[in-house]
Amino acid sequence: MATAPKKSPAAKSAAAAKKPAAAPKKAAAKPAAERKPNAAFMKPMTISPTLAAVIGAAPIPRTEVTKKVWEYIKKHNLQDAENKRNINADDKLKAVFGGKKQVSMFEMTKLISGHLS
Repeated sequence: MATAPKKSPAAKSAAAAKKPAAAPKKAAAKPAAERKPNAAFMKPMTISPTLAAVIGAAPIPRTEVTKKVWEYIKKHNLQDAENKRNINADDKLKAVFGGKKQVSMFEMTKLISGHLS
């Protein structure tokens, strides 16, 4: 059984020099200052009575609903101490979360969207 001869360090660097350089990246088409907010996120949503007990009944955009829920969570210290991604529900939030005592922040957004129309 014959083994392939090993390349010297000079041969390795010569092989590396033959590789083509990466193509330059394209510039962004639009600067960030020209971006317009998505109208779907700004549309006021009707809030269910269960969720209204937590954040109020006024129709507000989906983004504001999430902000108000987080304000409530932080005000009442409902974030889990060991795993900050989990929310421990009090009585009002338990009704919003479908009776669950604890949900992850990702699951929370899914459960809240069921209370918006």
